[in-house]
Amino acid sequence: MSMTDPIGDMLTRIRNGQRVRAGSVVSPLSKFRINVLDVLEKEGYIRGYGREDADDGKEQLRIELKYHEGEPVIRTIARVSTPGRRVYSGIADLADVCNGLGIAIISTPRGVMSDSQARAANVGGEVLCNVI
Repeated sequence: MSMTDPIGDMLTRIRNGQRVRAGSVVSPLSKFRINVLDVLEKEGYIRGYGREDADDGKEQLRIELKYHEGEPVIRTIARVSTPGRRVYSGIADLADVCNGLGIAIISTPRGVMSDSQARAANVGGEVLCNVI
């Protein structure tokens, strides 16, 4: 059976892993997930990620979660654009997340990037998720 929302699945795995204070979580491998994880790592919300082999012979991602003084660094991670309702934003309409305390991850024609990088590159796109 195919998955309809792979990014939403990965975000839920991260959210659930942080609720139980896990050191890392695993997620199926895809290039799009790697692009989102690159943004999360660059912005300092996760420690890192790596590829590993699963029991069924497929590769998967091991995502190293980050904590500060025992509390998760990611307080809220929410999917904005879903397969049933795509949310696009131009550069002029791109709002700050929590008055600049969080980031929005955006899929643009120049690749997946944070909202501050999208403003600097002067491109808009699909708003994937908000992270605080």
